[in-house]
Amino acid sequence: MLADLGLTYPQYLVMLVLWEGEPVNVSEPGGRLHLDSGTLSPLLKRMEGAGLIARTRSADDERSVRISLTAAGRALRARETTVPLWIGSCIADTAPDASRVRSTLAEVLERDEGGKPVAAG
Repeated sequence: MLADLGLTYPQYLVMLVLWEGEPVNVSEPGGRLHLDSGTLSPLLKRMEGAGLIARTRSADDERSVRISLTAAGRALRARETTVPLWIGSCIADTAPDASRVRSTLAEVLERDEGGKPVAAG
């Protein structure tokens, strides 16, 4: 489904951040998605090359790079309306299953952010 949009899953996640509100500093999607700069930079370059985003230096601080959507990036949002439902159906079949998955993921993120090891199990 994402291939039909011309996006990889990480690119889709970046688009979700930008669809919520843009422009944003380059560090914002990385922080929200737990992506390091070594992963995020090439991802953003590919998205810029595909014409979905534009990267510009901040007028206030040259060191700061802002990301904004292009017209093509904004237009893609109208085509992605079924993606969340599709992803959800791949993860869980019922509302209780979805709640359990969400709870488990929140626990994993909380442990990761607190520096605690996540036990395999």
